[in-house]
Amino acid sequence: MSAELLAVATLAIWLYLILGRGFFWLGAERDEVFSSDPDPARWPSVTAIIPARNEAEVVGRCVASLIRQQYPGRLDVVLVDDESADGTADAGRSAARAARAEDRFTVIGGAAPPAGWMGKVFAMSEGFRHTMQASDPPKYVLFTDADISYQATDALQQLVRGAESRGIVLASLMVKLRCESFSERLLIPAFVFFFSMLYPFPWVNDPRRATAGAAGGCMLVRREALAAAGGLESIKNALIDDCALAAVMKQQGPIWLGLTARVASIRPYPHIADIGRMVSRSAYAELRFSPWRLFGTLAGMTVTYIAPPLLTVFASGYAQLIGGAAWLLMAISFQPTLRLYRRSPLWGFALPLIAVFYTIFTFQSAVQHWRGRGGAWKGRLQSASAARTVSG
Repeated sequence: MSAELLAVATLAIWLYLILGRGFFWLGAERDEVFSSDPDPARWPSVTAIIPARNEAEVVGRCVASLIRQQYPGRLDVVLVDDESADGTADAGRSAARAARAEDRFTVIGGAAPPAGWMGKVFAMSEGFRHTMQASDPPKYVLFTDADISYQATDALQQLVRGAESRGIVLASLMVKLRCESFSERLLIPAFVFFFSMLYPFPWVNDPRRATAGAAGGCMLVRREALAAAGGLESIKNALIDDCALAAVMKQQGPIWLGLTARVASIRPYPHIADIGRMVSRSAYAELRFSPWRLFGTLAGMTVTYIAPPLLTVFASGYAQLIGGAAWLLMAISFQPTLRLYRRSPLWGFALPLIAVFYTIFTFQSAVQHWRGRGGAWKGRLQSASAARTVSG
């Protein structure tokens, strides 16, 4: 391929990404949209379910932030202790005791997942089964990770208001990820950018489109709709459980996915390798464990992200100008995400370098799968033969 054709290809790709994928890069889908919705006549009951495995360092802050929610309805918290060896359950109990909310807090001892189940999904299922057996089951369940802090006391109220007024069966928030260490400042904003590119939020929120996605850290689910969909058993072998759940729930009714500043992840990623492990856990699953999809992704990342700066620096004539235009469009598209994370606009021009890291993480994910160590998380290897994903 000549330099001119490569340059035209990169520019065409970025024109499509900016204009043809629901304007995902604008980050316009925010939970603030629910502020103008009317309050329900009666606030429904909610049970927060926290699947946790060896999360003693963070789970107390999660439990405390949930208990502090100024939610007008009934809110209970269920911690599913997934065979933790670090005192996760005790940390949760201490937080509830400090808030004098033991009556609203329950710990369920989790067990090893049965054959065909992913560990986190089974823990979520145990929590959901507990809510279904209650004498007065809640209208909504809030699946939330142990490293999530509900920093604004109206975060849950805002989410429920939107779900009630719009008939949403699953409302999910892409929480504000931690962005303090150098590795986080380098790679975390791009994680959000790439996720929204894969699952454009406006398409997810459009009932006419098949695209379905969710962010597993915070998912408010209508209990009856989930039960009608077959419960968590319908996604029991899904490694990317949040997007799989979104696909199942979109068959039951409208779903919604958006950004928020009210809820944040408190999990630190001090080193690049830490983020690499997080991405590598599920990247190859996103490609459906296909070597051909892997090859196409690696080639696509090269043409889309790496070629524009190379053409700008080393090409000449029209190829250089067109490559520079593609690089500029790339940097512009990254700006809303950078503003969300209060990063300098100049980071937009570093997106090609950042993409190199994510390309390496994706290849590492495939290598881990080929070595029989795919989906490793919290000391547990997920069954690669059983794992599946649901495409958006």
